Parts: sequence; structure tokens; C-alpha cells
Amino acid sequence: MKFKSVDEILDFAISKEEDAAEFYSGLAGKMKKKHMKDIFEQFALEEKSHKAKLQNVKAGKLMLSSNQKVMNLKIAETVQDTRFLEGNFDYQEALIAAMQSEKASFKLYTDLAAMADKPEVKQVFESLAIEEAKHKLRFEIEYDDTVLAEN
Repeated sequence: MKFKSVDEILDFAISKEEDAAEFYSGLAGKMKKKHMKDIFEQFALEEKSHKAKLQNVKAGKLMLSSNQKVMNLKIAETVQDTRFLEGNFDYQEALIAAMQSEKASFKLYTDLAAMADKPEVKQVFESLAIEEAKHKLRFEIEYDDTVLAEN
């Protein structure tokens, strides 16, 4: 992937955040239980806030920090990758899909940071990678508390 400008990189990242918001909205729409629907709606809103942050970075109104470490429970690395396009699925499957999505987003932003030739661009993507790692951790904790605790 080759970008010609910082704006192209930011536009790409903005579109990925839009996709993530749609993904979580879609999961929310498939949930039968209200608390499950609320969780995924919250994540859709968080992805929309990432989009807004990126738009502010693009407009020169905000710089993101990347000086934070996030714990990794590595649950997403040990559960089976599951893809959902339609149909019913349970909470465990939805959590797996969400963990896998956040893991993929983390990898994307880490890769983009590694490709960035400008320090400020690298910092933006490192910050986004951290945000995605936080999301993955939240889903891993929920999985640990609800799914693994039952087994």
C-alpha cells in the first residue's frame, strides 16, 4: 500500500473507522438481548469517535499521543476466527468476531505506522493501534468473564 500524502493516509484510516462502526452496528442489530445490543452500539460509537479524531488530526486541530502500553490477554489469538454475514449467532460468537476485528485493526495501524516516513504520521497510527488494542482487551475481558468463566 503506497500513499502519496498524509491526507490520503488519514482518509484511508477514516474509511476503516467508518467500516468498523458499521460492523459493530450490524452486530448490535443481530443481538436479541438488550445488554448485548447496547455493548455493540457503544463500540460503534467509539469507532465513530475515532473517525472524528482522525478528521480533527486531518484538519490540524488535534495530535494523538502514542506513549501508552495496553495489556494483551491473547484470547483473540487462541479462539477460532469466525465470520458473520447473516443469520443468528450467540454472544460468544459475536465476541470472537469483535476480538478478531480489533486484532485486524491493530495490525493494520501497526503496519501503517511502520510504513510511515513522517514522525507525526507514525504517531497517529501508533495511537490508533493503541486504541484498537484497548478495544480488543475489553472484548477479551468480557469473553474471559462470561464465556471462559462458564466453562
